[in-house]
Amino acid sequence: MTANGSAPPSRRAILKTVGALAIAGLTGRAKAAGYPERPIKVIVPFAPGGPTDIMARILGAHLGEALGGTIVVENRPGGGGNIGIGIAAHAEPDGYTLLITSSAYVVNPGLYARIPYDPVKDFAPIAELGTSPNVILVNPKLGINSVADLIARARANPDELNYASPGLGTTPHLAGELFKIIGRIQMTHVPFSGAGPAIQAILSGTTQVAFAALPPAHPHITSGALKALAVTGTHRWFDLPDVPTMIELSYQDFVSDTFQGFLAPANTPASIVALLSAKSIGILTTPKIAEQLRNDGFEVLANGPDGMRKRIADEVPKWRDIIAKAGIKPV
Repeated sequence: MTANGSAPPSRRAILKTVGALAIAGLTGRAKAAGYPERPIKVIVPFAPGGPTDIMARILGAHLGEALGGTIVVENRPGGGGNIGIGIAAHAEPDGYTLLITSSAYVVNPGLYARIPYDPVKDFAPIAELGTSPNVILVNPKLGINSVADLIARARANPDELNYASPGLGTTPHLAGELFKIIGRIQMTHVPFSGAGPAIQAILSGTTQVAFAALPPAHPHITSGALKALAVTGTHRWFDLPDVPTMIELSYQDFVSDTFQGFLAPANTPASIVALLSAKSIGILTTPKIAEQLRNDGFEVLANGPDGMRKRIADEVPKWRDIIAKAGIKPV
């Protein structure tokens, strides 16, 4: 008997109470954090319609639901991604301004003399989301059906062709410059504020050629509106079996992709970063969503903060070296 005369609680009751207290404690901490109490803004540093925008909108819709809040995607294009990335870098680190960016994040430190962010110090990685091969595109009206045809046309008419890219320093732009070097050809680069406008340029005939990440180009390739001459991944894309890789065409080192990464301003509370990471990875690994992304041209990575951190550490020096070897001077 207890001091007040009641029977002592059973072992099962004790365990049940302890479990309830633990749950209440966790719930209490979550409620104390109050996250999210208002809409979360996700900055995309490119124009609508590109791969980063597509990824942000797919993930954002599901992430808002998973968090019990609202995700608002805000496009802030310009400066090859530097404007939007810089805004995110200097935002309040409270979890209400986040960044989904592309490979420009790791390319720009080697491409620009000054950038408004430090890729290591200014952000806390949340997740490495996905990646896509880049693709070489032509307007079908051009009558070019292969990489060999494109090189032959450019050599015969050195002032005729121009090519669109999502912007200065994007991996499609660098793939285009590499293509000019290995093909010993001349094409005029026409940079846009994102992949969406670059795709529209080649669709309208403003440019004859484009280098772009696969996702925004994919529906136009499958519809026949654009012709893909090659992809720059390590293997053919699963539903474009007739489009060769550059490796297959004997360009052994021609591999270029565009990744999407999720980051928060540095000093964002670790509990919020961990929550966003866990929810994002859970969404990306859901079979239905993973299949949707694959059909849109993404290879899902779904790696946590360490995966994103490693990519940054590996690729900043890698692209700096490639830019130097290509003779591209920082702007």
